[in-house]
Amino acid sequence: MDTEPPRGLTLILGRARDGDEGARDELVALVYDELRRVASRLMRRERADHTLSPTAVVHEAVIRLLGESVLDKAADRNFLFAAAARAMREVLIDHARRRAAGRRGGNRRRVPLDAAVDYFEGQGLDVIAVHEALDRLAEVDGRQAQVMTLRYFGGMTVSEVAAALGVSTVTVERDWRLARAWLAGQLGGDEG
Repeated sequence: MDTEPPRGLTLILGRARDGDEGARDELVALVYDELRRVASRLMRRERADHTLSPTAVVHEAVIRLLGESVLDKAADRNFLFAAAARAMREVLIDHARRRAAGRRGGNRRRVPLDAAVDYFEGQGLDVIAVHEALDRLAEVDGRQAQVMTLRYFGGMTVSEVAAALGVSTVTVERDWRLARAWLAGQLGGDEG
């Protein structure tokens, strides 16, 4: 996620916060390709017949970012990409909920996660179940939920998450391990 020097992006964010519409356009153009790559990685983790494309996920996420005035709050690159990760998560969750509403939940399945929690790849997990588990985790430990969201939905590295949250990489690694174990219990049916 470091295609643009953070200082340049931070300057553009400052101009955008000051109301410079040209800076907003420049900002979207600057981060679009990186968000597209993140969305592509996310969509590879989804089922093969998914009806959303990475481009649609990015477009919807950008619309949400602009609509929620995230640019007015974004102090730096890390904040922006953390907000983008949350927006992409919400896009996928909303899509999954709409799709599930048509089925009324008839085809849900539990999947044991063992070692597969590593980004849930290839497991065909129900994204709504993951989202709900992350919400429960946020009630128990907000930072662990943030780490999981930034790593999984934001595609951030451990060092990028550490910088975004203002903690050490050791802390992020510990939170990542604990969050994965907790989610494995939740999604594996060992709730309690």
